[in-house]
Amino acid sequence: MKNPIAYKYSRRNFLSVTGKSLGLAALSSSTVASLLKEIQAATKSVAHLSPQQTAMEEDYWAVIQRSFSVTRGIINLNNGGVSPSPRIVTEALVRYIWQQEDATAYTMWQILEPQSETIRTGLAELFGCDREEIAITRNASESLEILLMGMDFKPGDEILTTTQDYGRMVTTLRQRERREGLVLKLIKIPIPPKNLDEITAAFAAGITSRTRLILMAHMVNITGQITPVKAVCEMARAKGIEAIVDGAHSFAQFDFKQKDLGCDYFGTSLHKWLFAPKGSGLLYVKREKIPKIWPLMAAESKQASDIRKFEEIGTHSAAPRLAIGEALLFHNGLGSKRKEARLRYLSRYWMNKLKEVPKVSFNTSFDDNQSCAIANIHIEGTNPSAIGSYLFDKHHIFTTPIIHDEFQGIRITPNVYTTLGELDRFCNVMETIARKGLPA
Repeated sequence: MKNPIAYKYSRRNFLSVTGKSLGLAALSSSTVASLLKEIQAATKSVAHLSPQQTAMEEDYWAVIQRSFSVTRGIINLNNGGVSPSPRIVTEALVRYIWQQEDATAYTMWQILEPQSETIRTGLAELFGCDREEIAITRNASESLEILLMGMDFKPGDEILTTTQDYGRMVTTLRQRERREGLVLKLIKIPIPPKNLDEITAAFAAGITSRTRLILMAHMVNITGQITPVKAVCEMARAKGIEAIVDGAHSFAQFDFKQKDLGCDYFGTSLHKWLFAPKGSGLLYVKREKIPKIWPLMAAESKQASDIRKFEEIGTHSAAPRLAIGEALLFHNGLGSKRKEARLRYLSRYWMNKLKEVPKVSFNTSFDDNQSCAIANIHIEGTNPSAIGSYLFDKHHIFTTPIIHDEFQGIRITPNVYTTLGELDRFCNVMETIARKGLPA
């Protein structure tokens, strides 16, 4: 299907398009209109700077911080699970919800749903693939389960992943293991590794003559470890093994395209680092691979080669899909490289403040090739759950305690709306805990 509407938003034209353009028609609020002008001016002021230089321009990021309607009564350092959306996304979502309530069966299916094809095009441009390879889903779990449940295997076939893989994906594979006699094989990867080659070697060592599929997280959700996806995908392809990439945390957090991964399958959530409405996701399937994947919910046989067969989920709201357009507008306006540089700057800011504190250790590498916005910290002799409760109950700092068989710590995920002052407060409390222990 050819889409007659072009969907290109560059840094140059970000937020300078008229109110008649796609998405911005949703923004009738004078408050939001004023906000857009403020962001446009701020973006022009840093256009001459490199992403790394812009990452340290606090005046610019203060404008971006005001683009979110988050409370400052809580310091939210748990953006990994789900992220707040900027106000332009929320405004659009609400408008689309109200619009589909008017003659719903007609408005939703005849007017709004067809517009999701433009969103498909925008997502394909961001990922760097053909629009006919992108399905719009509800989250990374749905995207990945379509793949994990849609591939044909035989009893005894092995599926390889790591002990740090996301729990829902392991649960999915365990079900196929129980039901069909597949074998799930879990390998360990270093925490953190000295270099990415150690991870590639661990996967290579786990492959046997019965390996049929490798499931690999592009970024490990509990540590923030970035993995060598391209090297593993190339290794798998050379051996005739399928490889699925879980990009739940990588997509829109740091800059990359499909060609940088060399993968045939990729799934992600859009309500994390793209800041899209909650319950939105993306599935990429290389075009020639589409016919061999069964949809999670049944589709007609004539749809065998159509990426849209993976979207056959029954009646659903059109609003979250369409508001992805405003999330793309916001993300592309910031610029992937500029956004990545700021997220890494925030992460390194708090990590560097605590790295010399006694009893503090990190389950995340400081290497820029191995981590970005997510990091995991541990204080010797403490329980992460106890620290998490103390941080929230006494200081209103929201974090994610992680207790894993191989390590434990607190996962910290700041976002572009996070201020340096908020990170300073977190660091001060953590240093006090490290030096004096948790208050009785």
